[in-house]
Amino acid sequence: MTDDFSELGLSTKVTDAVTAAGYTKPTEIQAQAIPHVLQKKDIIGIAQTGTGKTASFVLPMLTLLENGRARARMPRTLILEPTRELAAQVSENFEKYGKNHRISMALIIGGVSFEEQNKKLDRGVDVLIATPGRLLDQIERGKIMLNGVEILVIDEADRMLDMGFIDDIEKICGRLPPRRQTMLFSATMSKEIERLTKKFLNDPVHIQSSRQSSTAETIDQKLVRVGSKPEDKRDMLRERINAATGLTNAIIFCNRKRDVATLARSLERHGFSVGGLHGDMDQKSRTETLDAFKNNRLTLLVASDVAARGLDIPAVSHVFNFDVPVHAEDYVHRIGRTGRAGRSGVAYTLVAPGDTKHLDAIIKLIQKPIDYLEDTGRRPVPAATAAAAPDADAEDRPARPARTRRGGPRTRPQAEGAAPAAAVAQPAAAAPDAVTPAAEQPAEAAAPREATPRRQPRTRPVAKPEAEIEAKGEETPRSEPKPRGEQRPRGEQRPAAESRPEQADARPARTRNRRPAETREAENENDSGSPFGNDGPVPAFLLRSARIDP
Repeated sequence: MTDDFSELGLSTKVTDAVTAAGYTKPTEIQAQAIPHVLQKKDIIGIAQTGTGKTASFVLPMLTLLENGRARARMPRTLILEPTRELAAQVSENFEKYGKNHRISMALIIGGVSFEEQNKKLDRGVDVLIATPGRLLDQIERGKIMLNGVEILVIDEADRMLDMGFIDDIEKICGRLPPRRQTMLFSATMSKEIERLTKKFLNDPVHIQSSRQSSTAETIDQKLVRVGSKPEDKRDMLRERINAATGLTNAIIFCNRKRDVATLARSLERHGFSVGGLHGDMDQKSRTETLDAFKNNRLTLLVASDVAARGLDIPAVSHVFNFDVPVHAEDYVHRIGRTGRAGRSGVAYTLVAPGDTKHLDAIIKLIQKPIDYLEDTGRRPVPAATAAAAPDADAEDRPARPARTRRGGPRTRPQAEGAAPAAAVAQPAAAAPDAVTPAAEQPAEAAAPREATPRRQPRTRPVAKPEAEIEAKGEETPRSEPKPRGEQRPRGEQRPAAESRPEQADARPARTRNRRPAETREAENENDSGSPFGNDGPVPAFLLRSARIDP
């Protein structure tokens, strides 16, 4: 392996840019791949993250693109990435190493307006970096034609497979010219990827920089036992972060996107400088959060596996696996965010009782035992103390509403000296005159109870006797309205009752569901007579129909 970039056949412009970036010695994958890329051979590269894989195709592509010119809507090279973050990182590499070139570049990813992308495509681009889904959208719109592509790069092919992009890649490759150079890079080589290489690569050169699915020797890996409850895991995570020595910044990985937001809020409430990164965020928020983490404005980054592949952040000192990854390969990519470029790093994995199956798969894959961190600094808490102590992570859980029994509790405490409940409560069928007014009731009985009393059945109020109404001079409620033809014009004042002698023969006032008082009195005096005979009182309905005075 060569010890200098100048010996790999790169142009002077490229080597000067690499030297200005501070790199002097190529990595293993770079030393093997760059000469073959310059010879325009197809390549299958098997390399772990953090080995300099991106520069192994960016540097020779810049050298090859020095000759030629791009045409409108016909890019010269195409690089496919599984995520927006990886695509943005590759574009940063082209800007850093291509500063001595006049290379045009376009980034076709979701979250960016089509209008801005179309302007660059109309002018023509030398390098097109895209995610498969957005690229197919632009192709269907007629904004991109792939018949001028000279170099195709399929990066993180195993990740493409996991995300379901293999069918999209086949559609894209079917639109490319057959005479082209194709490079495929992956951390693992599955049967599906082998089928893809046989279909679209022509006599490829196989390059493997390290043993498949191996972890870097510079990473100190530890396991931490935790309980199965989320609050227990969050408590242990905070303890490990506070106890970590030499922590400059760290990435915390979760299996589910919804756990990313929950954990980030919890850490922020406990005073940590933290941000979240997951696939449901819009592109602007994702870019701002990642830039803040790279520029040390955030110490902790809680992320899903969307950030596990290819993110080049050299200063990451620690990685915390809040969840044991379901796929063993993801463990390699996660902890590969630390210990990069020969630096040392630390990786902690929180292991709950139900994670044994996934942990065994990881150990089998990496072929290396991982020790448990036995001394976590925690001491068992006695049962009585644990029951009395407040929950340190209680604010992370939503408050549970208190349960109340419908209609009030079965037993209610009574005030000291108050009368029993049976004596205070009034019977439902009591007469109105037997009810004690509220002002005369004792204070203890009138005061509201602590709990809502049971609902009493509704009783119809007892109407006042007609004789009592006449004795007090009160008017009989609800007099019968006049027929529509006899109603007075609006605004005309009605005369008082005593000033209308002409209405003496009018039918008597009615009360609801009650006959006139005179009729009832006559019925009481002639109980023995027939109600429809000559000696009996005239029924009320006959009086109303005949309109006569009884």
